[in-house]
Amino acid sequence: MNQRCRLIGRRSFLLGLGSLATLSAVVMSKAADRNQQIQALDRHNRNFLITEGFSLKERAANKGLIYGAAARQIDLSSNASYAAAIVQNCNMLVPEWEFKWIAGNARLRPSPEQFDFTAADWMANFAATHGQLLRGHTLVWHDSLPEWFKTSVNSRNAAQLLEKHIQTVVKRYAGKIHSWDVVNEAIKIEDGRSDGWRITPWLELLGPNYLDLAFHLTAATDPEALLVYNDFGLDYDTPEQEAKRTAVLKLLERLRTNGTPIHALGIQAHLSPAENKFNPSKLRKFLQDVASMGLKIMITEMDVADKKLPKDIQIRDRIIAGVYEDYLSTALDERAVIAVITWGLSDRYTYVSESQPRSDRAPVRPLPLDAQMQRKLAWNAIARAFDNAPNRK
Repeated sequence: MNQRCRLIGRRSFLLGLGSLATLSAVVMSKAADRNQQIQALDRHNRNFLITEGFSLKERAANKGLIYGAAARQIDLSSNASYAAAIVQNCNMLVPEWEFKWIAGNARLRPSPEQFDFTAADWMANFAATHGQLLRGHTLVWHDSLPEWFKTSVNSRNAAQLLEKHIQTVVKRYAGKIHSWDVVNEAIKIEDGRSDGWRITPWLELLGPNYLDLAFHLTAATDPEALLVYNDFGLDYDTPEQEAKRTAVLKLLERLRTNGTPIHALGIQAHLSPAENKFNPSKLRKFLQDVASMGLKIMITEMDVADKKLPKDIQIRDRIIAGVYEDYLSTALDERAVIAVITWGLSDRYTYVSESQPRSDRAPVRPLPLDAQMQRKLAWNAIARAFDNAPNRK
């Protein structure tokens, strides 16, 4: 009996070793595939030469385009060199936190009855002082609701609360805003609805018409602003993103059919080159489908995460620059695209540091300028994309 137990134990041990070996082989195979993908992205002979003398905003304007960046009041007010870089490069400013209900240290809506416009006014004044267009981001977003929302809002008062918020905020900046992200990220395929809609507090409280309500309220309060639906995960050739593109197109079609005043789609373009799933023809077709509805398109939150890229800065920067140029060269071929906005300008101030840090703890490098406000290859890549874009004028 003891001998039989020993045989069984030995067999189990050997089977376990076999399983570990198989698992190890799978992991090694995936790692090898990822390395091959990265090597394919790193084209050593690719150069990013540009003609000197023009800023990004000037190069964009030369083609009838807008270039801008998101920034936070706390960073602009505390770093003069960063503020100067924003002014030099951007003819559009996007408050990253200050127009949301609550974000970071910004508290636009501290209570149901109160608004605090201190930080938002500062950003609006900064843009006006430096002759920049101003974007409003964002009026309706499930991820920026304050704690009091859970206990104070129900199906009986939700419409009134939303109406008060939009009318108060939009009226304050009416005539000063180029475009509003009226509704942000309303699609989430994983939530399981047949229409692909994200199950948010607004959807649960008001039903699908909450989007129409938000756009109508915004249009009535500021008829001059461009009204935008904004979302992410629309860039790559994967089944998940293909499904999301389809759901977004259906959402846009629904709004247009309903006579809802929507003017543009915002594509965030938070890119991850290590996945290597970019298919120019798929993106081009999607942009054409949006444009065929008579809508403008804005690239609203662009950055390139380097989480899984090599630590070597030269290799990383070369890959990231290639991703910028490849994506923008495709997007800007569609004349309905009117603006490119990066989600930050300098690596010193980027949410990627928190959302997608590197496992080796090396500083991330997703933006056009480095932490010392010096131009990187990504800056050149964006410049080249603008220089080569069809003229909108």
